[in-house]
Amino acid sequence: MERDRLQDFSNNGVKATPTFSAGEMQRRQDALREHMSDAAIDAVLFSSYHNVNYYSDFLYCRFGRRYGMVVTHGVATTISAGIDGGQPWRRSFGHNVVYTDWKKDNYFHAVRTLIGSAKRVGIEFDTVDLDTMGLLKSAFPSVEFVDIAARAMTLRMIKSAEEIAHITEMARIADIGGAAVREAAQVGTTEREVALHSTATMVREIARSWPGAELLDTWTWFQSGVNTDGAHNPVTSRTIEQGDILSLNCFPMVAGYYVALERTLFAGSVDDASRRLWEINCAVHDRGKELLVPGAKCADVAAELNAMYAEKELLQYRSFGYGHSFGVLCHYYGREAALELREDCDTVLQPGMVVSMEPMITIPEGKAGAGGYREHDILVIEEDGSRNITGFPYGPEHLVLSAT
Repeated sequence: MERDRLQDFSNNGVKATPTFSAGEMQRRQDALREHMSDAAIDAVLFSSYHNVNYYSDFLYCRFGRRYGMVVTHGVATTISAGIDGGQPWRRSFGHNVVYTDWKKDNYFHAVRTLIGSAKRVGIEFDTVDLDTMGLLKSAFPSVEFVDIAARAMTLRMIKSAEEIAHITEMARIADIGGAAVREAAQVGTTEREVALHSTATMVREIARSWPGAELLDTWTWFQSGVNTDGAHNPVTSRTIEQGDILSLNCFPMVAGYYVALERTLFAGSVDDASRRLWEINCAVHDRGKELLVPGAKCADVAAELNAMYAEKELLQYRSFGYGHSFGVLCHYYGREAALELREDCDTVLQPGMVVSMEPMITIPEGKAGAGGYREHDILVIEEDGSRNITGFPYGPEHLVLSAT
């Protein structure tokens, strides 16, 4: 039986309420096309979650299939699998084409219909694997493939007013998730139940703020005791014990955008050694936020904060860089690596950037004050300084929780 290679699900329902205005989405595509003109690129094939989402407002669910977005100088079209029906069209700013499963190369057939006679095509070198690269070269032997990933990343790093408003509202919801953690975290309760309560609270608030949004991917990592030693340690069923160090990590996700709230807490009481370490980390956090201003170089911020830890003989316990860019981002995709507060990053902060301050030290088991200490705020870089959009309190005065 011969079946259609492509399907049309446009007008299957009505377009969903978009996350951003048509003007904002057009701005993004116009900036990309300006680069395409400068670099003599005929068409771009995006395949990553973050760039497809950033340029179309559609966040795909891969599930072992290929997805993409082709941007030419005149048209932008998402490419989705038939299993998703009309949802990708309803969520896409622009056009959508659906490929079927009836032939294994139907995805590349869809790409061919969209790029036409293009001779120079931009792809994402940082996400296209060797297998896909081989298939692209086989399907398009006369096409020159060039990297678009680095430039697309730098275009995403400066946020528009609409993006900043979106991120700011999400930060408010992260604070609500933090309050839910503080409410649920008691001696005798499991990490699991605390995280479930926080996540459900955030999802309900997201639905209230964005009634037309898809509800997916919001999560909470709540860690206790030894589980606090890593920033990304998953939730377990460990029970909170008296005197435990705790880590609160709330991550609301809306339309592919992620924000974070992270805090150190203690259950019932905090010993003197732990209090000292906690206060030092809070002091580094305070100074770090002061340093996030226009013109500051990421490497210089890291160097000054390193010196603060070194003075207290704690630098060897620092876990990772001091912060990173926010925007289209998740724990699975989208890191804007050119904007990280690390010793090897020379990026200079500019108005419109959104960056975290999140110092962390991890004291190994067996040492006084063992555990992971981490505070995390999000700041918007503005013309005359920065604006902190995180409002949840931190430190021993606020987050030593009652035992019951």
